[in-house]
Amino acid sequence: MKVVVLTGAGISAESGVPTFRDADGLWEGHRVEDVATPEAYVAQPHVVHRFFDARRAALAAVEPNPAHHALARLEEHLGDDLLVVTQNIDDLHERAGSTRVLHMHGELLSARCRACGGRSRWVGDLGDFPPCPACGVGALRPDVVWFGEVPYEMDRIEVALEGADLFVSIGTSGAVYPAAGFVQYALAHGASTLELNLQPSEVSLLFHESRQGLAGELVPAWVEELLAPGGRAQ
Repeated sequence: MKVVVLTGAGISAESGVPTFRDADGLWEGHRVEDVATPEAYVAQPHVVHRFFDARRAALAAVEPNPAHHALARLEEHLGDDLLVVTQNIDDLHERAGSTRVLHMHGELLSARCRACGGRSRWVGDLGDFPPCPACGVGALRPDVVWFGEVPYEMDRIEVALEGADLFVSIGTSGAVYPAAGFVQYALAHGASTLELNLQPSEVSLLFHESRQGLAGELVPAWVEELLAPGGRAQ
């Protein structure tokens, strides 16, 4: 059985990943959307770097939760037949033990050079404009897909969805495309579909089944079902 899992903010929220939004939706007086666009970077690179440097530093204070660990356990059994596609830019899947993860919106612990296009693992700040490890130019930006930019790995994701027997969406709102359209794409190619979410998403009605609750409870229970004697993963 080939399984594609899509994860969103809901799975990381249970690990305490900060939202960086105040109650009024702002960060330091800026809409978050206004510090996550190519135009914002051109207009105020120091502000954009400060925002992403803070998010990168905050990762050290959080840990994977039972949902992340359950997906890593599922990979141990399914191997290459499982692919996790995440909208999240943290590294919690990897820290839980997952290796088959595609970060469609990029990664906080990576920097991309605007001069040479090189991508480098990065754990420190970018706000002081350090040189690119590849070309030496001080043109590094967060390796994150900003609003208005094309997500990574779309070709690989579409191929995986075309061959999937089961598509599972975990902790997503169903409001952000192209990820919100994955369920329709999977259905069109014959996959069974399951949603695990705190509350019904905007596309819940498209799934064969939708379960509501905490990811840290729903995901381990679902994995147990798959791996149980007579389960679909056996």
